[in-house]
Amino acid sequence: MNLMRWEPFAGMDDFFTRMPSLFGRWPQLTGEQNMEWAPSVDISETGEEYLIRATLPAVKKEDVVVTVDNGILSLSGDRRQKEEQKDEKFHKVESFYGSFARSFSLPDGTDAAAIRAESKDGILTIHVPKTKAEEKKATTIKVQ
Repeated sequence: MNLMRWEPFAGMDDFFTRMPSLFGRWPQLTGEQNMEWAPSVDISETGEEYLIRATLPAVKKEDVVVTVDNGILSLSGDRRQKEEQKDEKFHKVESFYGSFARSFSLPDGTDAAAIRAESKDGILTIHVPKTKAEEKKATTIKVQ
């Protein structure tokens, strides 16, 4: 029989790693039937730009605001609930409605003035162009 060291919290770390969507993604109650939620976001990078893709199903592009201020890119908006149909009876609703907001620190070497956003098929894609970094040349300093 082999002895194994028992680490009581190791299992918890593994649990949270395998199921990150269960924790930290749930909307939070902020008052009487108001819920805050945050859209899922994927961030990637190409040689020319950073791409931020936010999943925003049933959100019109007119209801989304993207701003940049002091190196912080902010995405906010509102997903409105559809009017209930008188002949329709809901048994379960898992969609989240209401205001949302996400903020991201932009890395050095980005061109904030050239950021653009586009919405297609429920995905908001924000293009953050990189600036061309000047090559740093080695400098020889005379010792006196």
